[in-house]
Amino acid sequence: MNSFNHYAYGAIGEWMYRVVAGIELDENHPGYKHILIQPQPGGGLTYANASVESMYGRVASGWKIADGKFTLTVEVPPNTTATVRLPKARLEQVTEGEKPLRDRADISNARQVGDAALLDVGSGKYVFESALSAAN
Repeated sequence: MNSFNHYAYGAIGEWMYRVVAGIELDENHPGYKHILIQPQPGGGLTYANASVESMYGRVASGWKIADGKFTLTVEVPPNTTATVRLPKARLEQVTEGEKPLRDRADISNARQVGDAALLDVGSGKYVFESALSAAN
């Protein structure tokens, strides 16, 4: 083999950023102006971290499962927004920076959609935690 520059390697990398770490473009707001952070843990993985340098700055998503908790760390660059999806989370049990979401004025439109908690955030760094139930 002469080259490691092959589509197959890029396809796996793209899947890991988009699905495992959950960093996705919002097609309604191109260029990372609005970011979708929606990791999909599973397959025996207990953690993942990824970042992308956008024209606005660093976009990052990292998660881990430990001690009965799902922890999601998110970085949203200046002058952008993000919709964050916490899988298999009950909205009333989600915290950010160890504070309940109701105590966070910078987090908006928090809602339960099926078995996931969704919320909108502005630029900044966030650490979300949610309890894992036995069904997770």
